[in-house]
Amino acid sequence: MELLNDMALFVEVVKARGFRRAAEAVGIPNSTVSRRISSLEKAIGLRLLHRTTRKIELTEAGQIYFQRCKRIVDEAKLAHEQLGELLAQPSGVLRASLPVDFANIYLAPLIAEFARRYPGISFDLDLTPRLVDLVSEPFDVAIRMGNPPNSNLIARQLANLACYLYASPRYLEQFGEPSDPADLAQHECLGFRTAKGNVWALHKADQSMEIAVGGRFQLNSVGLIRRLSTLDQGVALLPAEIVAEDLAQGRLRRVLPDWEGPATPVYAMTETRLIPAKTQRFIDFLRERLTDSDGRQR
Repeated sequence: MELLNDMALFVEVVKARGFRRAAEAVGIPNSTVSRRISSLEKAIGLRLLHRTTRKIELTEAGQIYFQRCKRIVDEAKLAHEQLGELLAQPSGVLRASLPVDFANIYLAPLIAEFARRYPGISFDLDLTPRLVDLVSEPFDVAIRMGNPPNSNLIARQLANLACYLYASPRYLEQFGEPSDPADLAQHECLGFRTAKGNVWALHKADQSMEIAVGGRFQLNSVGLIRRLSTLDQGVALLPAEIVAEDLAQGRLRRVLPDWEGPATPVYAMTETRLIPAKTQRFIDFLRERLTDSDGRQR
């Protein structure tokens, strides 16, 4: 048991990138952390860490040992927690990285509902567009929109969000309503720049078209695209969930209702398949709520 505890402490030091932060995370003195890691190195017979006054770095042996130790520690924690599940609901801090606009516009009420369902879980939520490093940073899960990058991470698809065309009533009154996808070339269009440039791929039934669109705004924020469209600045191509409230309040109208853009996938990314109950419940809850009542993913 002492060896497993020291292995877990070594993993914490590497993830925290230093003895002091690891000591603060586990609640023991810095000197104790340093002494136990030194004892572990002596027991193994190899140096695991290069130490300087400013930082620590893994040796070649340390890199190998970290990868093995992390799996062992994760499995031990999971086994311990699963037994605890027989007596209590999931608890602890759920550390999640979330996309800024999707979290603010759509996920916030779902998170509130999840928090009410599991009062033993507290939350450390980081809203960021960057791809956090789930191996070296202390996140349990990252929710991401779009196709996941090729990596060793585990991707669980939560939903496939249908994307449609929207504009404000005032914009349509001022500039006219497109009756065919080709008409979009004459409109202000708000959207992400794609790999093909300012081209929107649209489809209906068995028909598909690619339309070169233009506009005064080049954007990388779903939230800002939505907001500008409600302020009469153009036609937007967005997931239905993002504009549901604006649609209900009459701030936006759907245009070219027979046509839609490529669906936007939503994924839960984890570093390993061995995830604690709090994380599994969160992923299962989001999948449940992002799925239509007929069982299809949105």
